Amino acid sequence: MTNIALVEQQMQGTFLAPYSSWLAIVITWAHLLGGFFIIVGLRTRWAVLSQIPILIGAIVLVNLKHGVGPGSELLFSIIILLMLLFFLIEGSGKISLDYMFKNYQL
Repeated sequence: MTNIALVEQQMQGTFLAPYSSWLAIVITWAHLLGGFFIIVGLRTRWAVLSQIPILIGAIVLVNLKHGVGPGSELLFSIIILLMLLFFLIEGSGKISLDYMFKNYQL
């Protein structure tokens, strides 16, 4: 959130360049709120669906540009993408707000 200019700079050489100013803010907030929802288990599948395009964009626009090598985050990004796909299929689990709201009457 403090370095939105870097996110805009990463998009400058792509087809997203005309939209980079507002898209950087949307990506930042969607990533922050989606990550929070995944952590607490609230609307997990919707949160994961909001994160997958962001992560695929990061892999394609950032990580593939830098290549694979020392200091590369490509492997880390692929692992996170696989974890998101797992949560998309499995859901949030028993230790989540979704489970609590579904099974307990408040």
